[in-house]
Amino acid sequence: MRQAMIFAAGLGTRLRPITDTMPKALVRVGGEPLLHRVVMKLKDAGFERIVVNVHHFANQIVDYLKANNNFGLDIRISDETDCLLDTGGGIRKAAPLFDPSSPILIHNVDILSNIDLADLYNKSQDNDATLLVSQRDTSRYLVFADDMQLAGWKNIKTGETKGPIASLPLNSSPHTFTQYAFSGIHVFSPHLFPLMTEWQEKFGIIDFYLKACNHSRVRGIVKDGLQLLDVGKLDSLEKAEKFINNK
Repeated sequence: MRQAMIFAAGLGTRLRPITDTMPKALVRVGGEPLLHRVVMKLKDAGFERIVVNVHHFANQIVDYLKANNNFGLDIRISDETDCLLDTGGGIRKAAPLFDPSSPILIHNVDILSNIDLADLYNKSQDNDATLLVSQRDTSRYLVFADDMQLAGWKNIKTGETKGPIASLPLNSSPHTFTQYAFSGIHVFSPHLFPLMTEWQEKFGIIDFYLKACNHSRVRGIVKDGLQLLDVGKLDSLEKAEKFINNK
């Protein structure tokens, strides 16, 4: 069974004032809410079970899904109304809602892309985690060894590094390293849930991966021709309309 999780609990502060009265997940782009677009993309890719986490205006999302009969899917709600748990804490809280025998595709609700989700999911079966990355300009990059094993994180503006590369002396590794931008789409194996027990209630999934990559297979995958848009700011809404029309 193909299963997925949509991160829809964020406050959407960069989309204010729109998100003063609704969750980011229900902001419309091209006539449809962002949540609808991600759900249908997953459905078209053969995903049967979807977990949606909620916090900001949670009831609006729950009511929207009910009004649309969950789009004919097994959609489950992970309620973070009491406390927003960040990406890692959100995945861990949702653990009981998943089939423990199948990988989980994680997708931010505000990401539009041309990625073939079924293909990404199928190519992730042998990894503990698979992160979709691309060559685009950003200030914060994930760093990978030549076998695409995650090796660290780097902020090119501040010079800060995290993960295994942070403790490496210069020129000490036989690997060459390449930096890529994270897409907000990744595949997580339930085999990693036991490694989360030691973490605090709220934590980021990238911080978790940066620790897990020391002993788990956390790989990146680069897709040629990837088109991706983060609908996170007001000025990105017009770009999103063009993105959808061009597709």
